[in-house]
Amino acid sequence: MAHDLPYSAVHLLPRLDLDSVRPLAIEAGFTEAGLVALPYANAARDAARFAGWIRGGRAGTMRYLERVTEDGRLLRERVEVPFPWARSAIVCFASYHSAQPRSTEPAPGATGWIARYAWSSRTERDGTERPSDYHKVLRKRVNAVEASLHARFGNFEARGFVDTGPVVERSLAAAAGLGWTGKNTCLIHPKLGSYGFLAVLLTSLPVQEEREGRIPAPLPDRCGSCRRCLDACPTQALIAPYQMDATRCIGYLTIEYKGPIAPELMEGMGRQVFGCDICQDVCPWNRKSPVAADSELHTRQELVNPALDWLAGMDEAEFERQFNGSPVRRAGFLGMRRNVSVAMGNSGEARFAPWLRAWAEAADQGLRAATRWALEKLGNPESGRGDN
Repeated sequence: MAHDLPYSAVHLLPRLDLDSVRPLAIEAGFTEAGLVALPYANAARDAARFAGWIRGGRAGTMRYLERVTEDGRLLRERVEVPFPWARSAIVCFASYHSAQPRSTEPAPGATGWIARYAWSSRTERDGTERPSDYHKVLRKRVNAVEASLHARFGNFEARGFVDTGPVVERSLAAAAGLGWTGKNTCLIHPKLGSYGFLAVLLTSLPVQEEREGRIPAPLPDRCGSCRRCLDACPTQALIAPYQMDATRCIGYLTIEYKGPIAPELMEGMGRQVFGCDICQDVCPWNRKSPVAADSELHTRQELVNPALDWLAGMDEAEFERQFNGSPVRRAGFLGMRRNVSVAMGNSGEARFAPWLRAWAEAADQGLRAATRWALEKLGNPESGRGDN
């Protein structure tokens, strides 16, 4: 491994530069890529921020973010904690922006909202459209970048991740010059906006010094005085600029969290049934971001403003058929019913009461609480009271 080598040997290792790495990422199917030497300049600052966020209880039930080493260090606070051999990070950006309406635009009545990133599908050779999951799609692309580097530089240590490893991709992306962390805590690229997936490839290869190669400096924060994302968040999950309380975030509540949702948060969830795009949809940096053309991540039209009765009419087998291979499956069948119940309550349409009454005695506590809340919201308190 590189970290076991004497200095002279490490100095002789092949060195990465952006001009050689970026074309490999573009060829693999990514929209953009950056490169950063490890440890990067603001690593200590970012580690402290992450640790403070965890200590503040902002991660909710996402216990995997709290994993620590034997000596008590948070696994994710610094790349070198789990990967002491890593000397560079290639950070890849894949745009998922599409020419579809935003969640903040007028929508047909009695429809829900599924986050834009989860609309993805691919077309098989026989013309059949299948759900696609960005984790799998981008992991193949990361593997392709790694294979190209091995073909060029020979043997070295590397690990690739797409939302699944003990790294904070957003911090690495900012350090690699792909954008800045916005007040909504999303990475914002100055040309591509924030509708993008991030993938990281860690390597044991060093990076050329700036005087030897073109390594862009991190971009300055360009949010300025704008606070549209903070003002638009209906559950006040953005507790301050650049600070997110995940326990109040609709994305967390509809996907990661499996229990009963607090009534005041259900009120704010509106029609969101899987994830939330509001803080990105109001961001000025997304107004002119280009639409992506990605054959493996194109839009499933039925998931854009989906009808609530279509979602409610699915049994578990149909849910699996519609969402197997899709990010939406992560919510789970009962989780989706809970979210749909909330959206029905917020719709104001009494015609949804029969569905809600049918689910009001569900064994699942989260679903039961949501349906009873929704029935009361629709003016059917006699069917909504009882033990939650």
